[in-house]
Amino acid sequence: MIVCVLSLLSLLSLESLAVSIGPSNSSNSLCTASNECLQFQLVCRTDEYEVRRYSSSRWISTDAEAYFLGVGAAMAFRRLYHYISGANKEGVTFEMTAPVLVEVPEEVKMWEPAIYTLSFLLPSAYQERPPTPTNEKLYFTEMPDMDVYVRSYGGWMLSITSRLHTHLLSRALTRAHAHFNHTHHYAVGYDSPLKLLNRHNEVWYVAEGEPVCGSNSTHTH
Repeated sequence: MIVCVLSLLSLLSLESLAVSIGPSNSSNSLCTASNECLQFQLVCRTDEYEVRRYSSSRWISTDAEAYFLGVGAAMAFRRLYHYISGANKEGVTFEMTAPVLVEVPEEVKMWEPAIYTLSFLLPSAYQERPPTPTNEKLYFTEMPDMDVYVRSYGGWMLSITSRLHTHLLSRALTRAHAHFNHTHHYAVGYDSPLKLLNRHNEVWYVAEGEPVCGSNSTHTH
């Protein structure tokens, strides 16, 4: 009986992970250059931000110390790209998924570098049993079920641009009396560095408690 229950729980876990990742041509996908994309449920949309609901997922991550977001992201990106290009104990290669997440700490002292954590979403085929990295600076991250406040913008995810949209999102959430995690935010990119036009980037804050949509929002469920 216990074995049956454990097997059922395992199947339910697999189903949850499968739902969180889907093809890039799905209705809510923002991915244009990758075959698999992190899926979400759009809870509501206001003039200043969206609220999205994400299911749990697994990522491959690495940390980089740098003074600027772009420099740290570039350092970390190379390590992760080598991993998906076969730098793992199984020698497995697989295509990139989207988006790419960069965890950015909120409080950094003046003239001191920050620790940026960059993460690639593992493909659905490797969510349960991902290839083992050979680089000791790489590790796996479990992203829990969560509601996220999102602000989107185009162009390039440069330090000054990301800070501007982070400030605008934080200010909008404060006005809406929304509770969110203030220790860090996510800089989120969807496009290849080779793509020059119609780029899509985002800033995420993780909601705490029931997300706030506001009186001028459009609900989708």
